[in-house]
Amino acid sequence: MYKDKTICVVIPAYNEATQIGRVLETMPACVDKIVVIDDASEDGTADIVKKYLQDGRQITLIQHETNQGVGGAVATGYKWVRDKEFDIAVRMDGDGQMNPEDMQALLDPVAEDRADYSKGNRLITGEAYQKIPKIRYFGNAFLSLLTKIASGYWHVADFQSGYTVISKKALHAIDWDKMYKHYGQPNDVLVRLNVFSFKVADVPVRPVYNIGEKSGIKINKVIFTISWLLIKMFFWRMKEKYVIRDFHPLVFFYALGGFFGVTTFLLFARVFSFWILIGHIPPINALAAFFSFMSASQFTLFAMWFDMEANKDLKG
Repeated sequence: MYKDKTICVVIPAYNEATQIGRVLETMPACVDKIVVIDDASEDGTADIVKKYLQDGRQITLIQHETNQGVGGAVATGYKWVRDKEFDIAVRMDGDGQMNPEDMQALLDPVAEDRADYSKGNRLITGEAYQKIPKIRYFGNAFLSLLTKIASGYWHVADFQSGYTVISKKALHAIDWDKMYKHYGQPNDVLVRLNVFSFKVADVPVRPVYNIGEKSGIKINKVIFTISWLLIKMFFWRMKEKYVIRDFHPLVFFYALGGFFGVTTFLLFARVFSFWILIGHIPPINALAAFFSFMSASQFTLFAMWFDMEANKDLKG
């Protein structure tokens, strides 16, 4: 237990036979239970975990018959923790990239009821830029910006970090069967948390790399799939939070920003077509294009500002 709260660690694992043992052996003493979800591994990950089961450790192994993706494995673990009525669920991946010494800092906001969800942020310290592979660092930064807009948690960064802690209340509120099944799961869950107005804490953690882990993330591919996911989740959050649950006029500002954004694209296309075809640009066309651009920018920025104000109390 930790501060009178029962703690269960959820470990999604796919082909982590080289690292899973180290993760289990370095688990902090405050952890009451560990549930490992073997996502149809092909390298004997489950066999390694079974050896630890024989030692009498508080470990449960759940094996997927077919690979469901990291999000699917996390959802299986969260549902198990929810049904067993643990107070807090910690997510740690099976690749050893999450420092167990950082767990207490992540637990504190949730255990002290200051937040419903806390997540590690590897980008706060100066170590991140040196340790994280550069393409992943910049891809992470880009996705963090998109996720701020989509989720409404403007105070949070490093949304791709899977080192998280979630409360019992949040575990019971979210429908885990609807959560995104793949690498966009951390982004997806934050959007869902915002709809319920759960408080989220951003906690500095130290990145761990080059310990023999093998990442399955190809940032040049997932950046497009996660970006598309965030666009869809943004519209879903607008509908659920600001139309259905409690109407807010910021939806009009985003709608007008989108309208003028499309209009801007069409007007500038017209401007360049005139330039190419007749060699000059009619002043009225240029004026209309710039007016539309300024309108799109102002409406969108005001909508973001309203969203920040509406969510400013959700900082854990």
